[in-house]
Amino acid sequence: MNTRKSKAPGTIDRPLTHHPDPKNQAPMTPSLSDLTARTSDAYASRQNRNLEMQLMPEALARAQMQQRLREAEHERRSQRLLRARRLQRRAERATQRARRALAMAVMQ
Repeated sequence: MNTRKSKAPGTIDRPLTHHPDPKNQAPMTPSLSDLTARTSDAYASRQNRNLEMQLMPEALARAQMQQRLREAEHERRSQRLLRARRLQRRAERATQRARRALAMAVMQ
């Protein structure tokens, strides 16, 4: 059995080769700028999440207010419809009274 040590850099699972095939190359270590970019992205993401959490009650209050406005508008429309129906029935009764009065006057 041949047990000589290799001086080639890399790992046992992924030895460093100069082969153009990416499967045979060792994984790239991230550079300092990549790490700072990731860190700043994470920080910005955390800041956005914190800001969103702070704005949630405001968004909830806005949604509730819009719902109340929709309910109030619906209530106004239904009240207007009921009033129109009442007035229509009253006008129909007045018309019937006028017809009866005219018929009584013609018969006498």
